[in-house]
Amino acid sequence: MINEKSAKIITETIPGPKSLELFEKKQKYVARGIGVSSKLFVEESKGALLKDVDGNVFIDFAAGIGVQNVGHCDDEVVAAVKEQVEKLIHPSFNVCMYEPYVELAEKLVEKTPGDYAKKLIFANSGAEAVENAVKIARKYNGKPIVLSLENAFHGRTYMAMTLTSKVKPYKDGFAPFNTDTFKIPSANCYRCEFSDAKYPECGLKCAKRVRTLLKGELSPDTVSAMIVEPVQGEGGFIVPPKEYLQELQKICNENNIVFIVDEIQAGFARTGKLFASENFDIEPDIITLSKSIAAGLPLSAVVGKEEIMEAPIPGSIGGTYSGNPVACVAGLKVLEKIERDNLCQRANEIGEIIKGRMNELMEKCAYIGDVRGIGAMVGVEFVKDKESKEPYKEIVGKICDYCLQKGVVFISAGIFSNVVRFLPPLVMTDEQLEYGLSVLEEAILSVAK
Repeated sequence: MINEKSAKIITETIPGPKSLELFEKKQKYVARGIGVSSKLFVEESKGALLKDVDGNVFIDFAAGIGVQNVGHCDDEVVAAVKEQVEKLIHPSFNVCMYEPYVELAEKLVEKTPGDYAKKLIFANSGAEAVENAVKIARKYNGKPIVLSLENAFHGRTYMAMTLTSKVKPYKDGFAPFNTDTFKIPSANCYRCEFSDAKYPECGLKCAKRVRTLLKGELSPDTVSAMIVEPVQGEGGFIVPPKEYLQELQKICNENNIVFIVDEIQAGFARTGKLFASENFDIEPDIITLSKSIAAGLPLSAVVGKEEIMEAPIPGSIGGTYSGNPVACVAGLKVLEKIERDNLCQRANEIGEIIKGRMNELMEKCAYIGDVRGIGAMVGVEFVKDKESKEPYKEIVGKICDYCLQKGVVFISAGIFSNVVRFLPPLVMTDEQLEYGLSVLEEAILSVAK
């Protein structure tokens, strides 16, 4: 059990000797394609804390890349999982059905944005949800082309990887990619390529460019779907203007294009709403969900308009492990805890504290180019010069390493890997948040000298 309330480092260096020993074994037996951000091996976790195999305790600002919104090993989630494991682990819903699948489906259909009849399917991962969303959209309208945004990340399976932007490491050497996909402009206001004017004076030229593409480069008659992240995660925590996403949905509605919103990283209270789409007043035709859906158990979902979701024939979608009952009961408990414990409100509180501190620090540090985010999904972008905005990837690695030595886990993001991202568990205490932010400030000011 983790008895500590905050970080505690007991070894002379991080990682400690047991972690290093296990890392050597990892190097021997695990393929190098599995990337890791540190050599740390974790033995236990609780709330916003991680304890490694050497007994060091860390405050976690990564949360399993946004998986642990309700906190690591929540008591109620653990109890629900234990109870389910003792009764039924996996009969496969395709063979013999079970109640948790249908119960969680009902809850998600009720809670996802959109005042219309909806249905869903469960899958195992975010990438698998994206693959199925594309299949369903194509089956529905019979058109081939899928549009995705610049700076996008949708996963590592073939269609998801094709829709993703960053070549290294995600796409390097894996060509040929899936055909009939096309990139459209992202509303990256910090690095706008369309106007010298700032939003809203820019007139949303990035969205107008999409309309132009559909009049020249592409025919709407061939475009099946457009997939967007409401907040671009791996792309650098890019938060678009509300009107940009609304305009994209309008374009889709006008042209019989299925509007898919990928909330795999941004969902489940992370942005201060149960679903990030609610911050932008958009209603997806299809929404993809995963990560924090089941507090760390493998589960994802595709939720959409009934008429769209009903397009595939029986047996054409699904999988052996999809909607595993153990993961489903965890998902039910996650939804209960988010609502009962006001985690949407807590996400906003955490986010305001983070942005406040980082904006103050930006005035002192020549290398912080931008602080942005919504709710407790915040990114700090580092540049070598605030005028040129040249990405400063190297400093981010040094900052994350410094924090790790002090007992705080941060990870990076961005097309240029120059963004420190905040994805803290929403149960993080004020004291843990304060410690983590103080260490980060110390790291930035120290490394930036």
